[in-house]
Parts: sequence; structure tokens; C-alpha cells
Amino acid sequence: MDFRFTPEQEAFREEFISWLEENLPDDWDPSRYRNYDSSEELARAHKDLQRRLFEAGYAGLHYPKEYDGQGRTLMEEVIVLQTITSTCAELRMPGVITFGMAAPVILICGSEEQKREFLPKTLDGTHIWCQGFSEPNAGSDVANVSTRAVKKNGHYIVNGQKTWTSFAHIADYCILLVRTDPDAKKHKGLSYLLMDMKLPGIEVRPITQITGEQEFNELYMEDVRVPAAMLLGKEGDGWRIAITTLMFERVIGDVTMAAVYQRNIERMIQMASQSKRSGKAVIEDPIFRQQLAQAYIEVMVLKYHGLRNLSQQLQGDIPGPEGSIGKLLWSEPNQRITEAALGMQGPGSQIMGGSPWSVQDGFWQFSFLRSKGSTIEAGTSEIQRNIIGERVLGLPKDISRAVRIQ
Repeated sequence: MDFRFTPEQEAFREEFISWLEENLPDDWDPSRYRNYDSSEELARAHKDLQRRLFEAGYAGLHYPKEYDGQGRTLMEEVIVLQTITSTCAELRMPGVITFGMAAPVILICGSEEQKREFLPKTLDGTHIWCQGFSEPNAGSDVANVSTRAVKKNGHYIVNGQKTWTSFAHIADYCILLVRTDPDAKKHKGLSYLLMDMKLPGIEVRPITQITGEQEFNELYMEDVRVPAAMLLGKEGDGWRIAITTLMFERVIGDVTMAAVYQRNIERMIQMASQSKRSGKAVIEDPIFRQQLAQAYIEVMVLKYHGLRNLSQQLQGDIPGPEGSIGKLLWSEPNQRITEAALGMQGPGSQIMGGSPWSVQDGFWQFSFLRSKGSTIEAGTSEIQRNIIGERVLGLPKDISRAVRIQ
């Protein structure tokens, strides 16, 4: 399989690189957006870049023209995504849910009215989306969702709580998984709503993480009236649509994470060349060189796994359960890589960013702390291994899982 760009794709990539260099903020500094405490500023910067992309014809490249897309190829979309991620990933972060989950699932599962209403305003940067799936008792076990939605007088009356809701504090809309039939089996009683985050009865409470940022939130809903026209698909079809959403998240995540990690490996090699342990550069130490090599290998495995899944999408297939492999390939190595980077710094690993003695302004300290969530978010490693075993390899369910489902 040949993953090299065609001459036309390479020319497009060079064209976009030039455009991006000219359209980044004049005072662009990625460290400025590393923490999400400045989330409103980050949201404005993200929306501004997305608007520029849209006006220049670089947004929604593979979306149909009738929804304000460009009607071009998915490969061109990937070229833009990879370039942005490797150049200014921080500005892309508020759009992770928007473009990795909300937009593709609306395109695949939405009504014609929903596509015409939401896709143009998503592609031009008007809307940022968040994901209302996880609850205190429904994390990786999405089917355990208990947030209720009762249909009454042309609306769904929503009551319940969501947690770990990324970017809810800056989101305009939410893809919301609710229970519309409490008497049906867990997987059968779910429905999928598109909820305006400005509706009365919605309360967002930021959660401060170990890094000090507030990327995640608790989301409380009390008698929120969501118009019935905001039901995505059919009532009771929420489980299928939720799984479709997660499959898109994991495939796009592979491509995006590989680009981010390649940039991080370059940063890691630079640090190893400049940092000294026992009087010599870290990169000259055979043990640390082995760790650098291992980190590079793991990033390349993720990259080519993502390209393999991408090739299936290019052939018109919808992402499948193989996306769970990619989730393991970026989450677990991320923890190993950041830990190795701190080991290379020695005593300096204790110094956080903001200090004149910190290494690379504390990038690896922040990344190490943030990586602890990698094997939990987007489905725990344990759940991913169950999915791979049962749905990819066709293995029987383990006894404990079988008992739990019954």
C-alpha cells in the first residue's frame, strides 16, 4: 500500500502550508494556549482560524457543496488536518468534538433540515460542539446512561447530569445521549439529541484537573426543553448513532494524534540533545537513546495504523471497531513517552513551567500529568481490549463481562 501523496496532493499541501503561515495570529505562541484557563481566548482564536479556513475554501473539504462544503476529497481534508495539527494543534483543540464527532455524525445520520441548519455554521466556525455522553455511573459503559428525556408538546424535557464534558464551558451545542424509554433494555432505550447550550435549565460546572486546567466539566440539566426536531435519527436509535460517533472519533484521533506525537518526538530529541546527565548530552546515553528509539517506533505504529483505517474510509467505508486499536496505540504510549522524557531531565523534572530553570518551559511536566487521563478518556483501555477481542478478533466474551451484561 502506497501512502505517499500524489503530485497533485503534494502541490495542495504546499499551497496550504503557505496559506497557514500567512494566516496564523501575528503573536502566535503555542505555550499561551497550553492551559485551558484562558479558554474564552482560545475559543475566539479557534473560531477566527476556522472562519479564515472557511472563507479561503479549506474548511469541510470533503463535505458536499449543498452544506457549504467544498465537495473535494477526504485526502485533502486529511492534509489540512495534519498540517494544522503539526503546526498549531492548540488552536484546533476546541474543534476536536466539533469536527471529529458532531459534524460527521450529523452528515451521516441527520435529517436534511438538520444538515442544512448545522453543517454550514459548524464549518464556518460559528458553532463549537461538546459531547454529552459520560455520566457519574456511565463512563465507558455508555449503555448505562440515565439522563431522561420525556417527549411532551413538541419538546423533549431533559433532566440529568453529564460529566467529563470536554469544552462544555465554551460550547454552543451539545451532542446529547439520553434515555427516552426507561422500560426498554439498556441499549434499546436511548436517543440522540442536538442541544442548544444556551437553553434555560443548563448549568456548566468546570472540573479542575491535576494539570490545573479546566478542560472537562459537569453538565446539569433541569427541565431543559429541547425541540423534538433536534432528535437525531429515530427515537430509540441512540445506541447505534453513539457507536457511529465514537468510531469517527477514534479514526480521526489516530491521524491527529500521530501528527501531534511526531511534533513531540522532535521536541524530545531536541531536549535530549541539549540536556545533560553526568556531564554529557542525554542523547549520547545508550539507555536514553533506546527510549527515544522506542518512542519513535510507537509513534510510527500509530501513524500507519491510522493510515490503514483512513484507506478504508477513502474507499467509502464507515469506521469500524478497529478504531479501538488506535485508541490503545496513542493513549498508552503517551504515558510511556512523557515518563521517559521526565527521566531524561533528571532532577530538573520537578520544575514546572513558568520557572527560568524549567526545561522547555515545563512542556513535559504538563504532558506527563495530562497523559494520566489518556487511558480513561474516549473509553478505558480495558473497554478497548474487550471491543478488540469481541468485535475485531471474534473471541468469546469473558465470564465477568457476560455476567455483568446479563
